[in-house]
Amino acid sequence: MMSSKAGSEVLFEKVGKAGVITLNRPKALNALTLNMIRHIYPQLKKWDKNSETDVVIIKGAGEKAFCAGGDIRAIAEAGKAGDSLSQVFFREEYILNNTIGTYQKPYVALINGITMGGGVGLSVHGQFRVATEKTLFAMPETGIGLFPDVGGGYFLPRLQGKLGLFLALTGFRLKGRDVQRVGVATHFVQSEKIESLEKDLVDLKSPSISDVAQLLDSYQEQSHLDAEKPFVLQEQTEAIDRLFSAGSVEEIVENLKKDGSAFALKQAETLVKMSPTSLKLTFRQIEEGARMSMQEVFMMEYRLSQACMNGHDFYEGVRAVLIDKDQSPKWKPSTLAGVSVQFVDKCFSSLGERDLKL
Repeated sequence: MMSSKAGSEVLFEKVGKAGVITLNRPKALNALTLNMIRHIYPQLKKWDKNSETDVVIIKGAGEKAFCAGGDIRAIAEAGKAGDSLSQVFFREEYILNNTIGTYQKPYVALINGITMGGGVGLSVHGQFRVATEKTLFAMPETGIGLFPDVGGGYFLPRLQGKLGLFLALTGFRLKGRDVQRVGVATHFVQSEKIESLEKDLVDLKSPSISDVAQLLDSYQEQSHLDAEKPFVLQEQTEAIDRLFSAGSVEEIVENLKKDGSAFALKQAETLVKMSPTSLKLTFRQIEEGARMSMQEVFMMEYRLSQACMNGHDFYEGVRAVLIDKDQSPKWKPSTLAGVSVQFVDKCFSSLGERDLKL
């Protein structure tokens, strides 16, 4: 067994023919830092070329989280100070996400616990994502003046109906088995079986992708917890498809208010709290991403990330939600009507030499 520490924020072990990555910031819910990205990326590249590595497993340390997101606070501080971290972080994070999305060997993310934002980027593009009853998934970025990045523009519009757009705009949280039901996870396994699953994964001899799938399937078949519970949005699926089929965010809000059901009004109330700029960027991101390759999505999202770094709402969102925690962001513009088409167009336009290259 080979073990190496990357300033201990992320651990790498070679167990038999498996490469095991452990995100190791449990006190910070394993939030992803640039340092972690800079260690994970070369390690994945190395294992991809190494004939002694057959499968990669990624997991989070501690009981609470796989990875609750990127280290947003550090990025906000850097952006305010004009430090290059706010460019470099997104660039290197998306390159890593794309590497996971194009990885040739079986890649298994054990998303036991909180999996949001940057944590979704480390898992959702991989071939296998194993949720447990402790999994809590969300893309809550519109609430902090950002947008559901890390390839959200790719995987969200490919979920059923308008579900991806709904999750992207509202930041709605999915738990446990529901994360697998919508397709964000490929499998559901009870948390008490995860340790034994990991051991069996490591013991596989030169596994093909279908060998790994078979093992995960067998564990899922033994996991009966919450099987009888209906999908949390089962009753609302038709309403989501109908109300979120619209040409603009304004139209969606209008649909929700007109509908008048308790569910619709609650969503309208949620959207009113989000950054109007973020909502408009996200709406278009999901719309355009539906027609793009994964690589084109990352290029588009890098442009959007830099527009957010040069704007107002991201810093205000981080202040209100993470720093002062008053939960009362003062968005600028404060209304959807205040966010012009020209402004949105500009956010999507080329950065020339600074565009992301994959």
